[in-house]
Amino acid sequence: MNKRRVAFIPVAVVIAMLAFGCARKESTPPIATMQPAVEQAKIATVYTGKIVGRSNKAKTIAIEVGKGDKAKTMMVRFDDATTGLEHAAKGEAAIINWEMRGRDRFAVSVEPKLAKLPAGVSEVTPEKVKQLIDGDNDLMIVDSRPAKRYDQSHLPGAVSLPIDEMKTAMNILPADKNKLLVFYCGGYT
Repeated sequence: MNKRRVAFIPVAVVIAMLAFGCARKESTPPIATMQPAVEQAKIATVYTGKIVGRSNKAKTIAIEVGKGDKAKTMMVRFDDATTGLEHAAKGEAAIINWEMRGRDRFAVSVEPKLAKLPAGVSEVTPEKVKQLIDGDNDLMIVDSRPAKRYDQSHLPGAVSLPIDEMKTAMNILPADKNKLLVFYCGGYT
């Protein structure tokens, strides 16, 4: 009888191992392995690039992310809670912060992607420009919009120097390098 019990024990162990496995399974990964995934998720929820299109009917924004051969057009949906939709205009550079809702990416906010100003260059408000124009200041105002836009209207005393002509027509700038220069255009820079 003891021999039957001894023979039964290995069979029972094998059946138990087949049924339940021999290794303990963890339901959640350790915190150390979760952290990079959380950080990656934060990075992956921002698109920066040029707005390719916007459909108010479908409530979608298409943005081109990346440069050259690696550029991809990404789509996000938007709703009434999305902020900054005025910056989602075709051709404009933008930053879209988004979140996953079900299977769709939804824009939380759209911000203009502003150019970084070089050292020694500062941004001025329209009010400050008005003060400079109205005051007795030695300055030169440069309108960097296309010539057609300059011809339609421009600030008093401004000279036209469209961005696409800047490299070849810099001779219109003053010889005095201490003279204050104010450049303006038709949008965010």
